[in-house]
Amino acid sequence: MADAVRIGGVSKVYPLGKTEVRALTDISLTIAAGEFATIAGPSGCGKSTLLNLIGCMDTPTSGEVYIDDRPISKLSDKQLTSLRLEKLGFIFQSFNLIPVLTVFQNIEFPLLIQGGHSAKDRAQKVDALLSEVGLTEQKHQRSNELSGGQRQRVAIARALVTEPRIVLADEPTANLDSTTGERIIDLMKKINKTHQTTFIFSTHDPQVMKHASRIIRLKDGRLVEQQ
Repeated sequence: MADAVRIGGVSKVYPLGKTEVRALTDISLTIAAGEFATIAGPSGCGKSTLLNLIGCMDTPTSGEVYIDDRPISKLSDKQLTSLRLEKLGFIFQSFNLIPVLTVFQNIEFPLLIQGGHSAKDRAQKVDALLSEVGLTEQKHQRSNELSGGQRQRVAIARALVTEPRIVLADEPTANLDSTTGERIIDLMKKINKTHQTTFIFSTHDPQVMKHASRIIRLKDGRLVEQQ
């Protein structure tokens, strides 16, 4: 099975006044295409930093991140933007939906940014995902009228609408009750199995970790275990 992500000797250091904060130290790992993997560990261990590096939203201080065997440090800004739009999907802890837009419009938005899709094609893609996440009846509601679980399902649909190879989810159940969180993880697993989409999500919740095909544990910015 091909590698979706390969990380070689990655460290990340943030300057803080006259000192430095070391967020990650010498991380090396691979994530195969189609995996349902979690980055686990306590708050502040570097989970979000690692996801941001994989998602090309930040750059390592040293080491290299490869997406589909392409070293992202060698890509131009235009190529990075194209990679994010075409290969990567993001599910944020705070949902990051646009409150003035309807559910349909929020999911459609990445397709508009990507360009090259007719209105008919966009509608077909969005409607198919609305059905898959069980929100067809809410398509004309605004996102601020939805429950937390519904908003998270909108965020998942928005992340998937461009048919990315890799979906990154930062604490996808953090703002949800346990029952709704289980449903969200079940939905992500269903999509992973049906579409062979690679999922990489962070969590510190043991109930969420049990669903992962592989657990990558961080502590104090270091890789301490893979299982």
